[in-house]
Amino acid sequence: MEQYVIRGGNPLVGEVEISGAKNAALAILAAAIMTDETVTIDNLPDVRDINALLQAMGDIGARIDRVDAHTVKINGSFVKDIPVDYDSMKKIRASYYLLGAMLGKYKRAEVTLPGGCNIGSRPMDLHIKGFRALGAHVEIRNGAVAAEAERLKGSHIYLDKVSVGATINIMMAAAMAEGKTTIENSAKEPHVVDVANFLNSMGANIRGAGTDVIRIVGVEKLHKTEYSVIPDQIEAGTFMFAAAATKGDVTVKNVIPKHLEATTAKLLEAGCEVEEFDDAVRVVASKPLRHTQVTTLPYPGFPTDMQPQMSVVLGIAQGTSTVTESIFENRFKYVDELTRMGADIKVESNIAIINGVKGYTGARVSAPDLRAGAALVIAGLSAEGITIVDDIHYIQRGYEAFEDKLECLGAQIARVSSEKEIQKFQFKVS
Repeated sequence: MEQYVIRGGNPLVGEVEISGAKNAALAILAAAIMTDETVTIDNLPDVRDINALLQAMGDIGARIDRVDAHTVKINGSFVKDIPVDYDSMKKIRASYYLLGAMLGKYKRAEVTLPGGCNIGSRPMDLHIKGFRALGAHVEIRNGAVAAEAERLKGSHIYLDKVSVGATINIMMAAAMAEGKTTIENSAKEPHVVDVANFLNSMGANIRGAGTDVIRIVGVEKLHKTEYSVIPDQIEAGTFMFAAAATKGDVTVKNVIPKHLEATTAKLLEAGCEVEEFDDAVRVVASKPLRHTQVTTLPYPGFPTDMQPQMSVVLGIAQGTSTVTESIFENRFKYVDELTRMGADIKVESNIAIINGVKGYTGARVSAPDLRAGAALVIAGLSAEGITIVDDIHYIQRGYEAFEDKLECLGAQIARVSSEKEIQKFQFKVS
């Protein structure tokens, strides 16, 4: 198993280029099989989740031409196996996007129940409700979701809870249904908009993405397109918080500042300076960090995927902060690990009460999930001494060349796979 070993204490300084948005790219890749013509997608992040989905799509017959690490050509006319039963699909949450894509195109789909990080309950009930409203028969059998319809008909669908996954899945299926579909209380996240724009570039008729009502007029078929995935707002936010925690000065490039407004607002409250440009954001942390209060909410609120990184910053801020997690119930599993590094955090129900400490100290910790793993790396970069982060396969699911980008900002970090390499690193940086 690989690990990160980090010598903390260096302010991060410089510029970092942000990769394409993982969460948008996964849905867009799935949607690419909805046409029989060749689709070109670029600005893909080169991360494990993307590679696992591409391999699974190839296994069901899609023709995958990997032009380079960030560009792929996909032709869905060769898809032959409607049931998707592939081991790697159990490891990524986004496997369910193949349900909406295949149901829309073939009027039947069967996909293994999704996996991913264990950060809380993420049931499929809203997806199933939407598919049934479009006329599909849906059941869970043998560990998979199976959906089938003689034809799909447009419908009015109200989502009882804001759900990114259900919004995208229903949107894909409805894009090739007969008639009009309205999705009310839809998710407004940037990657929902990106998937809608991608489908529209293929000939779909989707309006209202980015608002809480999406209207779709179904079309008979979709056509080829060339499309570039939006930048990853969560990766961008992670580097912004890394700058804050290390008292650094980092310019985060290839971003859409509008997508980062909630993150920027909290950094300003915490005492950082934030400067926005057309496609970049600069974070300077030259003053002592201040306490604040945070509540995670659906977009445009503060993202749950930024909550662990925010908590790391508040853990070394002056005073007492509170972080309320309103999306996932298991999102505080990293607190025990952060406590090993000297944090003073008490979790009561869905609220973390954080008493700021002078600083973190290096320790051996384990990444419990993707975003919490990145947060522990940030803590290690800020800490005095050596930090070892185990289970970094979670982090590699969603961050491209994470250690390389950090090294370019002055971090002392290495990816290792043995105790001998850890000792070698410690000797090198001592």
